[in-house]
Amino acid sequence: MPSSRNIRWQPSVIDRKSRSWIKGQRPCLIWLTGLSGSGKSTIADALEHRLHACGRHTYLLDGDNLRHGLNRDLGFSAEDRCENIRRVGEVGALMVDAGLIAIAAFISPFRADRDLVRALLPECFVEVHVSTPLSVCEERDPKGLYRKARAGELKQFTGIDSPFEVPEAAELTIDTSTLTVEEAVDRICNYMVAAGYIDSF
Repeated sequence: MPSSRNIRWQPSVIDRKSRSWIKGQRPCLIWLTGLSGSGKSTIADALEHRLHACGRHTYLLDGDNLRHGLNRDLGFSAEDRCENIRRVGEVGALMVDAGLIAIAAFISPFRADRDLVRALLPECFVEVHVSTPLSVCEERDPKGLYRKARAGELKQFTGIDSPFEVPEAAELTIDTSTLTVEEAVDRICNYMVAAGYIDSF
């Protein structure tokens, strides 16, 4: 809630439709969720590269990057994880309002948190569940986090001693143990064309 009663919403003459029209695209928030090591960030980066090469206006929101700045005051408790996703959702909504195709790559393990972001953008939220099995993610272990979690050096780690709640109605499900990065990007882009966010790629 606002901390003062003297705060009011300031409307803008230029709206999302106008900003989208000048960019020649329909804005949306592509939200990649999945376990650490599932391939979220790799897919997000490749997706932005593909869209940028096609002249699309994009912005990539990465979980680790935002914890260096906007969310650097947050830890990894359940409460801080919720606040992390809330902030990212608000930033994503601003990006969409600016007419951009925003791409977010976050573990975002709790269904309720992802649903709150969806509620901000009910007509332009695309949830992509990167459903790579835990065994594959743990084998990859790019940051050595699973090893630390198994050794008890890292508590509340998603997939080990903290749950990952699988999306119930994701727009797309992608398993990087069976798909290449390029194939995953193709699937997302094909969905975006079918849904009317872009006309080609």
